[in-house]
Order: sequence, then C-alpha cells, then structure tokens
Amino acid sequence: MAGPHPVGDPAPLDGLLPASAGVGADERDFGVYLHVPFCKVRCGYCDFNTYTATELRGVKQSDYASQAVLEVESAARILAASGVAARPAATVFFGGGTPTLLPADHLVRMLHAVRDTFGMVPGAEITTEANPDSVDLAYLLQLKAAGFTRVSFGMQSAVPSVLATLERTHDPERVPLVVQWARDAGLDVSLDLIYGTPGETIENWRASLEHAIGQNPDHISAYSLIVEDGTKLARQIRRGELVQPDEDLQADFYELADRLLAEAGYEWYEVSNWSRGTEHRSRHNLSYWRSADWWGVGPGAHSHIGGVRWWNVKHPAAYADRILAGHSPAAGRETLDDDTRELERVLLLTRIREGIPVATLTTAGRREVAGLIADELIDARAAIGGTIELTLRGRLLADAVVRRLLTD
Repeated sequence: MAGPHPVGDPAPLDGLLPASAGVGADERDFGVYLHVPFCKVRCGYCDFNTYTATELRGVKQSDYASQAVLEVESAARILAASGVAARPAATVFFGGGTPTLLPADHLVRMLHAVRDTFGMVPGAEITTEANPDSVDLAYLLQLKAAGFTRVSFGMQSAVPSVLATLERTHDPERVPLVVQWARDAGLDVSLDLIYGTPGETIENWRASLEHAIGQNPDHISAYSLIVEDGTKLARQIRRGELVQPDEDLQADFYELADRLLAEAGYEWYEVSNWSRGTEHRSRHNLSYWRSADWWGVGPGAHSHIGGVRWWNVKHPAAYADRILAGHSPAAGRETLDDDTRELERVLLLTRIREGIPVATLTTAGRREVAGLIADELIDARAAIGGTIELTLRGRLLADAVVRRLLTD
C-alpha cells in the first residue's frame, strides 16, 4: 500500500469543481485513467496503491468493474455541472496494480462505459498494463476486439537474480511469448524495464536491454529504481541486507540504454521513454507531461482538470463505500496557483524531446540558456532555434536544468 495522501484541501462530497477548471477546457485534450488496485503479490520495491487478496477487507475484485463504471458515469455529471466542456476521450489507460488480474470482459465493460459516457476521438489510444504471466492469446484477442490498441508489459529485467531481488514472479522466457501473442492480436507493444536494482551489474542490464530489443517492441520504457520510504526494499537496505543503488552506476546504465536503443532504431521522446517513430509514443503519458486534462478512476487515482488536482480515497473498501453511497470518492484536492502551474509546466515540458520554448521562460530563465549550452546540458542548435532540448548529459541532470530555468 502507498504512503499518505498529499496535503490538500478537503474535497466536497458532490465532487463539483470550481469555475476556473472549465476555462479553456475545449482547447485541452481529455483522457481517462482507470486504476485497478489488485496484485497477486506485493513486490518489495513497489509503493503504488495496490492490494493483495488478504488486504481487501471483504471487498470483492469481482465487484470492482461495476464500481468503476459508476465513477465514470458520475464524472460526466460532475464535469457538466461544473461547467467543464464535454470532450471525447483521446486516450484511455488501465494501470495498477495488475489490470489483467481481472477477467478481460471486466476491462471491456469499463472501456465501454468510457466510450458510452464521453465518446472517443477517432484513433483513440487505449492501453492496458499487464504482467507477462497474467495474459494469454485469448485474453489479448478479447481486448483487441473491444477496441484496445496497446499493451504495456512489465518485463523489468531478463535476469532471474534481478527479478528475484525485485520479487517479480514471472519467468523472463515468457516475455517473447506474450509479445508474440500481442502481435498476433494486432496490439502495439511496450516493454517496461527497471535499472539499478541492488546487485545488478552492467552486464545484467545489457542482457535485459538486448532481450527487450530482441522482441522488437514498438516502445520501451526504462526507469531507474527509486527506493521509496516504507517499502520492503527500503527496510532491507536499512538493515544492510541489500546495497543502496549507486547513482554513478545508474548513470552508466542510462547511457548504455540510450546507446543500444538508438542503435536499434528507437528515439527518445521523454527522459525515460523511447519509441520506434512518433506514432508509437505513449500519447496518454504525453498528455500528463503536457498538463492536459484527465479523470482518474479508482482507489487512490489522481485527476487533473484545468489546474485543479484531486485524489481518491486509497483503500478499495473506502472507495466502494463512497461510490455506492453516491458520493465523490475524492479525498482531497488542490487548485494550483500561477506559480505552481508555471513550475510544473517547465518541469514537465523540459523532460520531453520537443522541449520548452525559450520565449516562454522568465527573463532570468532565458539568461541561463547560454550557460546550459556551455555546460552541454541543452542542445545548442535547438536553443538557437528557440527551444530547450536536453542533451544526453542534460537528461541525466534534468532536475538541475529545471532548477536553473526556474531561477528568480
């Protein structure tokens, strides 16, 4: 289970949003995120809002789809009553947890609710996350028939010892099988990797990268392992049972990933994400980095509409109680002020390849551009053309670049 909620204001039981949320809504994309908070086992490094069967306090996984549908339907009513322009969904993303622990027809039912309630733009991107051991061909064919376009497999590593440290339960040899099944079903494929696991060597990481590239997926994500407070992994490191990931070694891992992926024809488009051409980028995740609007459905899910951000109650039992009582499941929210929205704009846009226009920075931020070029943190040609684009070194030090661009 994840840590405490962010600090914010109480959310009203009716879920209504302030008038500011509707300003300019018809000019922003809209997406839907559906959080499925169930896992077979809890991985030691994970601090996501997920629950195993013994932690559900009487809640039935089989009831979850019906509850999520109720929130989707209430979302449309809340947006309309709050004066937020109705828009079809450009992207839908099922995350978790392990969404594919539920029967395929449960995911299909939730997707149909989104389509029936909001509509879909032509060619909408519809993704589910999956573990390699949680699907078969029949399952994936059912998703494709319902309109899913993409599946993102949590591969993490191809090395059994690394998977064991992460407490991942799948056999790495299953990855080629599920990728082929997804291909046979007509779905785009993404593979998610993690680097920097305690005890992982550069040779281990190379093996994982080569195994992933060998499957010829459309998209690869590579995330550095972050040791989150309160996780089993953090306790193991504190007790000396495992070694804290080394930042210099993680930088080496990242540089190797970028080189091997580039050689294989993948382009980076966000600090931790690479795709085969722009058509295979994760449009849903790009909507987050571009501060678009999205409604998050499910326990602990976060939403953002027009500078208003809120988060749902975390436990599935509390979520079910709210939904079945006809109340908003939101636990708290915040309305971002202009300074916070500017900070987030710079923070998020700097991470993506298209970068951020120099002209939109403050005067102090623009003065930093020459120094960032000299320090080889941003691309000189792009900066001269009016855009901040991170170099490889800049991607490794992205937070430092953002701090300089936000200089007062």
